[in-house]
Formats: sequence, structure tokens, C-alpha cells
Amino acid sequence: MRLLLVHPSALMYSEIFLRLEPLGLERVAGAAREAGHEVRVVDLQVSSTKELAREVRSFRPEALGVSLNYLANIPEAIKIAHAAKREAPGCFVFFGGHSVSFVARDVLEQAEGAVDAVVRGEGEPAVVSLLAAAREGGVDGVPGVVTPAGHGPAPQMLHSIDSPLPARDLMRHRRKYFIGELDPCASIEFTRGCPWDCSFCSAWTFYGRSYRKASPEAAGAEMASIREPNVFIVDDVAFIRPEHGHGIAAELERRRIRKRYYLETRSDVLLRNTEVFQRWARLGLSYMFLGMEAIDAEGLDLYRKRVSPDDNFRALEAARKLGIDVAINLIVDPAWDEERFRVIREFALSVPEIVHLTVMTPYPGTEIWHTEARKLTTRDYRLFDIQHAVVPTTLPLDVFYRELVKTQAIINRKHLGLRTALGALRVLGGNLARGQTNFARMLWKFNRVYNPARQLADHSRPVRYELPLPRHLDIGDRRKLYVHTQPTTGRSTAQEAP
Repeated sequence: MRLLLVHPSALMYSEIFLRLEPLGLERVAGAAREAGHEVRVVDLQVSSTKELAREVRSFRPEALGVSLNYLANIPEAIKIAHAAKREAPGCFVFFGGHSVSFVARDVLEQAEGAVDAVVRGEGEPAVVSLLAAAREGGVDGVPGVVTPAGHGPAPQMLHSIDSPLPARDLMRHRRKYFIGELDPCASIEFTRGCPWDCSFCSAWTFYGRSYRKASPEAAGAEMASIREPNVFIVDDVAFIRPEHGHGIAAELERRRIRKRYYLETRSDVLLRNTEVFQRWARLGLSYMFLGMEAIDAEGLDLYRKRVSPDDNFRALEAARKLGIDVAINLIVDPAWDEERFRVIREFALSVPEIVHLTVMTPYPGTEIWHTEARKLTTRDYRLFDIQHAVVPTTLPLDVFYRELVKTQAIINRKHLGLRTALGALRVLGGNLARGQTNFARMLWKFNRVYNPARQLADHSRPVRYELPLPRHLDIGDRRKLYVHTQPTTGRSTAQEAP
């Protein structure tokens, strides 16, 4: 079949700080191509809607799939589905991805016939069976698939994440992917899933709290195939198992691969496995994202992080000694008042690290969705982007956004002071010499993108598609939150948090 895969446009946060290659979609494309399908990909993060329309007209896809890892992209995806049906009436249209897996039935209803199926769970094991069944005219029995008529068997998980390989060659604008000064930047996956159970996160509920590892040999071979000088390791928590981190490092050393790396991990993992991170720093690990989430014990307990403030601050010191630049994430509680914002600003200015702020948002698939969603002040999908408040704020909403943007702006200026600006200019000069402008554009976008008037106005837009309220669920048995409920067949790697 002729299959066209589409990634939606970038969200607000991505307009400035990053634009990542759609690795999950590339892997689905790889699986479909291995099965003999003709596959093309359009990424609306880096391509225009006109380019997508031209592709639909010229390629005449028999199937079109849209990746939905973010709730905020759902209205856009439904619009794409309707346009595809108008241009190619016989085209089989399906959605898949992390976020849509938790609201599949509701999105099918909202699409009003424009979407034929939603894939819940991992896309790689589902896409080949889905396309084969679509060709035969009935997909109701495909594992993980939901249709207007009902749903099939439970979604399947990959036996091994060593394959399929991502179809990176299908991406037309690879030089437009970046994260911060790592420009351009590719992405790679070493592990999948997370054994922790933070209350604000749906990674563990999506994968049924399982955790799988790529083999060092496969990871090394894939890294060797990447042309970009910079690589973002997309694992939810990097190097949980030290022997795995050492194994991949040894493979990269054997192959004499050296790049600059950016990864995400936890403070306790960094402290427990410091030698692994030290080895990776020698290999080129330059940046690390630490989800501290809160600076006090009360906040950490609220989000069930299972670390202490002391752990977080010791981890920052450990990263500094390793020469790794750290970006900290803090979750903004809508209950914050002006004094709390002031305290956060003082903290952000007192540490050398980059500090990012994300607004506490109850997402389907998280525990707080079932405890907080009844308080929602909006159900507009587009506002569920961790940059808007969707539950009541203690401050008037306009004041909340004013304090939020004020705090973000002060933090941003900290990194554009004279000394840091000179360093940024050196990086900028090197990037521009290679024809890379993503980082340069990022530096000057802040005031246009982060604007309290804009964020407040977003709440007044007409709403056509609304997020459904959660159905009653007893979260005493948290397995009821899982998308993947069956253990991986073959060699099991499901683990509890260390």
C-alpha cells in the first residue's frame, strides 16, 4: 500500500527550545517499509500544510496515519483527516501515538467518520497488521485497534526494541531538528518505558510499568548510521541500569564514535550511577535534563518523585563536577501566589543551571487526571500543552500568566547576560558557519512566543473539540490505568523502580 505518515505541527514550548525528529513515526515507517509498503513522511514541525496537501494530491495515499503524542495536536489531526478524505475519498485514515491511546473512542466520535481507526499502544507491532487488514476491508480484529464499531484485542508490545530501524532517510528537512545549541540534532532510543510511577506522568501507565533495553550492539550500529554531530537520547530515564550504560559506551568506544549528547535522567539515578555518566561525559555528553519538578519536600511528595531535595541538589553538584550542563524542570502549581513565584525566581537566579517551567496539567493516563480533571476550567485540547493553566489558579488568570512569563523572562535573561551571551555567540557563530540557524532563531523568539496577553487570549478562542472527562475509575488498582496490560513475550524486562 501507499502509506503517508504525518507528524503535526510544533507546540508552544517547541517554538523556542527544541524541535525533535519524530523518532516514533520513523520507526513505524521502518516497520511498514520492511513489510513491503511504499512509505512517505511529512513532518509539519518543519514542513508547511501546503507541502502536505501537495503530497496527498501527488502520492494519492491508500492509507494515511497521524502521530498524536500530544493532546494539543488532536484538533489539527482531525482537520488533516477531513482534508485527506476529501482529496482521497478511499484513503484509510488512522491515528496513533501516546496521548490519543488514552482517548481513542472519544476522538473517533469527534472525527465524525473522518478517522477509520485509532491504534492504542506501540505502533511498530500494529501497523503491519493494520495495513494488511485495511487492504482486506476489516480491521476490527487487529490488536490495539479501536474503530467506531468497537475495539480489538489488547495492544501488543515489541519483543525487542532493537528493530525496526527508524526510516531516517524519509525525513526531508533533517537539518531543522535541534535542541538548544545542539543544532542540528538527531534522536535515538536506548530504552523504552519507565519503572517509576510519578503521579503527573503517563509514561509508566502507557507501557504498563515495563522497561526494555536495546542491545549495546544494536545501539552502537544505529549510532554509527547517524550523520548529525549531535544526538538526543529520548529515554524517559537514561542509564537506570549501569551495566547497560557501560555496555553501549563500550560499543561506541570500539567504533570510535564521538558526538555531543543530550539526555534526560533522574537525580537518584545520576547519584547512584555517577561512573556511567562520567564515562559518557568523556564520550561527549554535554547536556542533561533533570526533572526536579519541585524544590521542597512537599512538592516532591505531591508528585511522588521518590527523591528528596537533598538528592536533587547533590545531583546538580555531581553534574557540575562532571562538566555537564543541566537543565532543570520545575512544575508550576496553579495554586502558586505571587510570593511563591518570587521564591522560584530567587532559586532560579541562585543556581547556574538552566531552569524551565511547565504548568501542572492533568493528562489522560495520569493519576492526577482522575483526581484533578473534575476541576478543569477548560477542555480545549489546544490548551493541554503544559504552558497553559487548565485548572483553577489562586491568582486571577491574567495575573498568573503575568507572573509565569515574568519568571520565565528573568530566567531567560540570566542566560543572556554578558558572559553567557559571549559563550552563546561563539556557539552561534559555529552553527551559522555550518548553515544552522535554529539556535539563532530561538534566542530572539522569547518575547513573541511567551506573552501573557497571548496566553490569556488563547482561552477565548472558539472551541470545537473538547477533551472528554474521565470515566469513573478506582485507581486503587493502578493497573487499570495501563494501556499495555500484558507482559512482553519472550525475554521479559519488566522491572519495578530500583
